[in-house]
Amino acid sequence: MLIKNARDAEGRKIEVLVRDGVIAALGLDLEADGGDTLDAGGLTLLPAFIDTHTHWRTPGFEYKEDIATGSAAAAAGGYVFCNLMPNTKPVCSSAQIAAAVTEEARRVGLCDVHQTLSITRDFDGHTLDHLKTMPESVRAVTEDGHGVQNNEVMAKAFAICAEKDVVIMSHAEDSDISPWDYRLAENIETVRNIHLCQYYGTHLHMAHVSTKEAIEAIQEAKWKGARLTCEVTPHHLWFDDSVCQYRVNPPIRKDYDVEALIEAIKLGMVDAIGTDHAPHSAEDKAKGAAGMVGSETAFGVCYTKLCREKGLPLSTLSELMSAGPAKVLGLENRGRLALGYAADLVLADLETPWVVDPSRFHSKSRNTPFEGATLYGRVKYTFKGGRMTYKDEI
Repeated sequence: MLIKNARDAEGRKIEVLVRDGVIAALGLDLEADGGDTLDAGGLTLLPAFIDTHTHWRTPGFEYKEDIATGSAAAAAGGYVFCNLMPNTKPVCSSAQIAAAVTEEARRVGLCDVHQTLSITRDFDGHTLDHLKTMPESVRAVTEDGHGVQNNEVMAKAFAICAEKDVVIMSHAEDSDISPWDYRLAENIETVRNIHLCQYYGTHLHMAHVSTKEAIEAIQEAKWKGARLTCEVTPHHLWFDDSVCQYRVNPPIRKDYDVEALIEAIKLGMVDAIGTDHAPHSAEDKAKGAAGMVGSETAFGVCYTKLCREKGLPLSTLSELMSAGPAKVLGLENRGRLALGYAADLVLADLETPWVVDPSRFHSKSRNTPFEGATLYGRVKYTFKGGRMTYKDEI
């Protein structure tokens, strides 16, 4: 396949030739090589996106989302790979559950996945035996939705993961403190886990960083050479609590927290944007469930806020949504427009405004505070390994 009449992140004309699922040539005046030709009509060509933080709710909560609908939502948002959280029912604490989820995603075929395991078995806060026998296919573990409260248990988990070269993804929350001070809860556990990262040399990835103090602690540790990466979410970049009280975990923060996160991005201290796509039924949301869907709005939110409003180069946003997450997850030959890399591609319209309409979501769920928001940056095509997985029909 040849894609012609496209533009790269700097606005320059570009063509890409795909052969056998990989990028075979980049440049101008390329030959179609006997395959199909797609005229991009001036759309912007980017490497497809990789999500470090996604909930597809399988097994056990398929009424919120399943692998087919999660895959479709991801593809519609420009994603070709998602890192799935283990807060399912049963909790994903075994390689067998992870393998079943991965195989079903492979069968659906729209989006590749990695299924994380829980740090403690069934989120019991203590048991780590399953980490000692996890296979090499496990890239990351997390107690997503919880912080491991016991210092001894978390230290032992860091030691095991350092030996196996597995990433610990931290949902930083001290649950003894969060009922009365959610900011302090995130900050204290962030600092504790950074110290464990420095002590054991484990790769620590801080999920959905949301406070000024947490991102500053991460910056300081990075300057000291810690094996540390972090992600921020689109909603923590867009909203502050003066304009939005939508229930997410961690919560929407202050305006100065938003500015601190954006400044950290500009300084190169943020490695990835993770959606924290967290689908819920209307009934569960009404009962207070925390979280929002994000796969289908992430690029538009981030392009509008970071690039159009804050002047961030599109190439930097692309790095945060593609190459950066690929590096965090240890994915080879993905996340870049480069020869020999997987032909995971997005064609996006950067000029036409669009309004978020949850009724058009591919996800089962509609829980979003972005309903009615006017955004720029709409995914028009997604390709995984050179195969079209999404085409916007609007």
